[in-house]
Amino acid sequence: MRELRGFVAPLALFLVVLMLAGCASSAPTARGETQVATLAPTELAQSDVNRMATLGMRDNLDSLLRIADKLYKRNPAEWRKTGAASRDAALAQLRKSIESLAPWPELQGKRDIAALSLALGSDFTGDRVAAFVYASADMLVTAHGGKTRIYLVDSLDAQYIYNAARNIEIAVWLLSSRRNPAGQTLLLADEISGPDRNLSFEREFGKMIGRLDLLAEVVIEKYRRAVISYMQNFVGGTFLQFLPVR
Repeated sequence: MRELRGFVAPLALFLVVLMLAGCASSAPTARGETQVATLAPTELAQSDVNRMATLGMRDNLDSLLRIADKLYKRNPAEWRKTGAASRDAALAQLRKSIESLAPWPELQGKRDIAALSLALGSDFTGDRVAAFVYASADMLVTAHGGKTRIYLVDSLDAQYIYNAARNIEIAVWLLSSRRNPAGQTLLLADEISGPDRNLSFEREFGKMIGRLDLLAEVVIEKYRRAVISYMQNFVGGTFLQFLPVR
């Protein structure tokens, strides 16, 4: 029996590798390739929806850090307010705070949408880039039940995730339309004037909104399909039974 168990584990790993190899595609890869994450034991405690939510959270936080990098490039005065030695150093500090969910000092202890409102206030004088990105990340984590990794024991509320997508839309609109006391936009972002158009911010925010909306639909669909499956099993168990023939 011990020898059999020792044989089963390598065989199971071989079958998994074989299945992944079978997923190989012949589609063109000139613009990049899809990536397969390394298998982790913790994934055994995740459903398909849990895994999708976890990957979506990872990608959304990465999007926010890319946005921070772009905003720092267009608004260098912001990262200099932190006293950091360079833009990269300011970005690294922001990344560390987001990953640990440590409070951001300039947000005065506020979290979630209260922090987002403060960061987008016309009279905010701190590093607006870091405050805005950190508050957006905190809002997203809050919408996912305070988690960045979702497991079977966790629950997701589709409405909160949907609301988070709308909050991102509102924040983007405020970022481009609200003015500071000097009459300037809060931060320089997309550039739509002149011969060169830079809409990279809009595209990155659009990816985030799309991921959140899709996850909200999948979560609500999961519960709807559970009801349908229950009814199918109930009806099938009552009316679709084989009849005796002798």
